[in-house]
Amino acid sequence: MFTLLNKQGKARRGTFTTKHGTVQTPVFMNVATQAAIKGGLGANDLQNIGCQIALSNTYHLHLRPGEQVVRSMGGLHRFMNWSGPILTDSGGFQVFSLDSLRKVTEEGVHFQSHIDGRKIFMGPEESMKVQSYLGSDIAMAFDECVANPAEYDYAKAACGRTERWLVRCCDALKQLNEAPDAVNPEQMLFGINQGSTYADLRADNMKRIAELDLPGYAIGGLAVGEETSVMYEMVEVVEGWMPADRPRYLMGVGTPSNIIECVHRGIDFFDCVMPARNARHGHLFTSEGIVNIRNAKYEYSNEPVDKACDCFTCRNHSKAYLRHLFKAEEMYALRLAVIHNLHFYNKLMERIREAIENNTFEAFRSKWSEVLDRRI
Repeated sequence: MFTLLNKQGKARRGTFTTKHGTVQTPVFMNVATQAAIKGGLGANDLQNIGCQIALSNTYHLHLRPGEQVVRSMGGLHRFMNWSGPILTDSGGFQVFSLDSLRKVTEEGVHFQSHIDGRKIFMGPEESMKVQSYLGSDIAMAFDECVANPAEYDYAKAACGRTERWLVRCCDALKQLNEAPDAVNPEQMLFGINQGSTYADLRADNMKRIAELDLPGYAIGGLAVGEETSVMYEMVEVVEGWMPADRPRYLMGVGTPSNIIECVHRGIDFFDCVMPARNARHGHLFTSEGIVNIRNAKYEYSNEPVDKACDCFTCRNHSKAYLRHLFKAEEMYALRLAVIHNLHFYNKLMERIREAIENNTFEAFRSKWSEVLDRRI
């Protein structure tokens, strides 16, 4: 399923094959949380912005419309009319972010819906069943994500539960895939590494879950309050114990610089809501840095957001027009901005892949890592 094509240092260029297509890595997964990208983008837009793999969320789709509805429509691919690969998050991060609305037990988590307050239970088996009904290509294990900083003993206990839950996820998904009415009998399970910001917990947890010989592994519980330098340190610790012949996924990360730096540290898969969310607030990524399109200095600018960009927004509209749409609170502003930012991210990954292929990634990193995160 995963083929390593080239390496430069720890940076890896590869491919990952799923039922719905082959993904070129390193890759940024475009986040379609509720089967659509916030800002008015659908499946056709995903193709146009260069998306290879979409990410949808188990927790949100479980609440509405419900996995039974999606299953009755033939699965998530048909429901959202997207023919490419899909990864579904397990819902663990969303459940644990509810804080006061949840109670953790060995069996799973009791929590209240953030929509209507109704009581819900989700454990490894329930998460796998929901994801099986959604029919994604990659299902993520149900894990316990802790906020940073976390007390050592609590983080250690959460690691233990995450390991035990992962075994249950494996057993549950195996049975679901073998069912004659499985939406996607080739659905794969990725395990998730936890351990807060403690190197010993991270390393030990990764060693243990690697023994399960899964199709891929993720690093969870980072970019949730710790310093960036600490995140990089944890990635380096975990990477040393991740199987070299399986894809590595850093969950919820991040800025262009974060991505470049973590590719440098051996990561293959990324996702983050930030580029779309920032776009909806007028913060746009460019080859010169981050632009706040609402600034008065763009009122008379006839230039595109980024002269080096060939996205729909930059080919058809000026900074002045986009600024006007934001000031006038037109919905079209959100769509144009999100199209630009996600196109920028997908193009960035393409350039990263080319640099690794050509053995020029370190020069690429040196030139662009700091530039792309600076504010203009």
